[in-house]
Amino acid sequence: MHARCLVNPELADVRAHLQSGHFFWTDLEDADPETLHQLGDLLQLHPLTIEDLQTFRQNPRFDEFEGYAYLVVYGVDPGVEAGSPLLREVHLVVSGDYVLTVHQHPIEALASVRERYQDIEMRSEQQLIYRVLDALAGTFFPVLARIDDDIDSIEDDVIERVRPESLQRIFSLKRDLVAMRRVVTPLRDVFARNAERIAELPGMEGDPRLYSRDLYDTMIRISDLVDSYRDLLSGATDMYLAQVANRQGEINKQLTIIATIFLPLTFLTGFFGQNFSFLVQGITSTWSFFVFGLGLLAASLLVFLWVFRRNRWF
Repeated sequence: MHARCLVNPELADVRAHLQSGHFFWTDLEDADPETLHQLGDLLQLHPLTIEDLQTFRQNPRFDEFEGYAYLVVYGVDPGVEAGSPLLREVHLVVSGDYVLTVHQHPIEALASVRERYQDIEMRSEQQLIYRVLDALAGTFFPVLARIDDDIDSIEDDVIERVRPESLQRIFSLKRDLVAMRRVVTPLRDVFARNAERIAELPGMEGDPRLYSRDLYDTMIRISDLVDSYRDLLSGATDMYLAQVANRQGEINKQLTIIATIFLPLTFLTGFFGQNFSFLVQGITSTWSFFVFGLGLLAASLLVFLWVFRRNRWF
C-alpha cells in the first residue's frame, strides 16, 4: 500500500483523501484552534479529542474512542543545547483510514519519515504508524549519546581542575535527564499496555510483525540509559565536591604551615622586644645581633622545615 503524506493541508484535500478510501497521514504543525475544530468535525472526532489536540504539556497517554485511538507521545530535539527545553510533544489520532499528528514545533524526525515513505510500498497501516512512533522514540538516542560524551568530558575536567563551570554543566545535564525521565517512564507503560490495541482498531489491516514489542523494547533501552546517566552524573557531582574538599584541605594545610613557621618567629621577636633591658643587654655589637637576633629566627625556621619534611607535610 502507498500512504499519502499531507503537511498542513487544506480541508478540501483531507476530505478528498477520506472519500478515496486510501490510508493517508496528515501532519499539522502549530495549527490554530479553528483549523483543529474544523478538521475534528471532518474526521468525526469526539469533542474531548478536539479539545485535547489543542492542549499541550500533557502526560503520555492512550485513549480509545469509537473508531480511533488518541495518543500523546514525546520526542526530543537533538539540536537543542544542554539545559534548554528539549521535549517535543506530539498528539496522534490513529484509525484504520488515517493517522493525524499535531505538534507545535518542527520535528525533523517526522519530516524524515514523510520523505522516506512518501512513495514506498508498505506492508500495512501499522507499519506507517510504527515508523512514526519509532522515529519519535529514536530522537532520544542522539541526545543520550551527547550526554554520555559530556559526562566523560566533565569527569576529565573535574580531575584536571575544579571549576564552577563543571558544576553548571552537571546541573544542565541533570535537567535534561529529569525532563526525559518524566516522559520516558509513562511512554514505556503506554506501549507496554496499549500498543497492541492499535491493531484492533476497525479497518486496520493485520500485520504479524511485533511492532508493539519493538517499541516497548526501545523505551526500555531509553529508560535504562536515562537512569544510568543520572547515576553517572550523581557520581560526577560527588567527584566534584570531593575535589573541592581536597583543594580546600590543601589550602588549609598550606596556610597552617605558614602560620606554624611564623609562630616561633613572632614569639622570639615579641619576647625580646619587651621593654626590659636585661633581655637584650648582651646584644651590644653587630655580630651578636646577627648571631643571637637573626640567628635564633633562622634556626627556628630551619628546625620547623626539617620537621615538616621529615613528616612529609609538604
